[in-house]
Amino acid sequence: MKSKANFWNAYCQTFKDIVKNSSIFTTFILSVIFYSFFYPTAYKAEHAEALPIVIVDEEQSLVSNQIIDQVSKSPNVVITSITGNFAEAELMVKSHQADGILLLPNNLSNSLRRGETGGIGLYLSAANFLVTQKIGLGLAASIENALAIQAEKFANISEFSPAISIHQIPLFNTLSGYGSYVFPAVAPLIIHQTILLGLCMLIATYREKLWRPTPSQFWGLFSAIFTIGCLGCLYLFGFTFWLYDYPHGGNFWGMLLSVPIYVSCVIAISMFLASFLDMPERAGHVIVFTSIPLFLLSGTAWPHAAMPLWMQYSANALPSTQGIQLFIQLNQMGVPTQLVIPKLIYLASIGAIFLILSFYRLKSTPIKS
Repeated sequence: MKSKANFWNAYCQTFKDIVKNSSIFTTFILSVIFYSFFYPTAYKAEHAEALPIVIVDEEQSLVSNQIIDQVSKSPNVVITSITGNFAEAELMVKSHQADGILLLPNNLSNSLRRGETGGIGLYLSAANFLVTQKIGLGLAASIENALAIQAEKFANISEFSPAISIHQIPLFNTLSGYGSYVFPAVAPLIIHQTILLGLCMLIATYREKLWRPTPSQFWGLFSAIFTIGCLGCLYLFGFTFWLYDYPHGGNFWGMLLSVPIYVSCVIAISMFLASFLDMPERAGHVIVFTSIPLFLLSGTAWPHAAMPLWMQYSANALPSTQGIQLFIQLNQMGVPTQLVIPKLIYLASIGAIFLILSFYRLKSTPIKS
């Protein structure tokens, strides 16, 4: 009973200490809430819409009018001008009044009657590749629909058919937006780094007072941070993903199983690193040189297959990499839980090893002045 009471005392005392220290409270609690709005808001305009284009209609026929009508219905583009002079349209692109040119040549109807392919020209500015992609996708679908409608009207065409449509289906970024691509990968790293920074600061503060934890104090501290970390994960993966309409809930029960394992692993590593710090400010030094490399090595910003082999092994050894890939698979891709069991075993094993090491160091290693 005494051991149990000591555990709950340590558990509650940890929360009191966090609230009393504004820097640690901001790191553990407020920073997660701040980042949940800061990152998605920065990428809120993740879709390029209403991009200006110029249409050069040399034929001015029923077919070209039909194509223009279809193009005007696309949300990706807006027609700024319709002209018969290609040089005028080219000048508008060069002066940044438009991002693309759709050329409808004067022999378009005859080409359709004869079953010929080609003829329509699409010229895009390469100044912004995201803009170029959106214009291309929007115009391709509109032109294809218009040509299919017109081709049906020509009974003498027996072999003509538009090219087979290619439909791109993203594995997890179903909105094809930058925010819905970046934030689901950043969210587990936010939890990783806030726990790392906050816990290192907290333990370093304790160790300045020559703190050496008993088993009850150690597990009380662990459980308090575990509670904060799990709630932070559920907040980001649940409320924030829902609020900004990011794909989520692909494998809800798998996510619930994985969150405690991931958070426990991060806490264990953080406690081990904290045992080497002589003052709370040192935790900031760790964050400064780890945040960007951890994200780059996760395989999100740059694929692992394009990295040197030694870097691939190093990246896959990081719990942050395993966690980011794990939660993207579960939350956005909805993979079955059995497919991520190797990642869960790895995270649980690393967590257990570092918990043992951190308890030994915190209990027996004095802080160096």
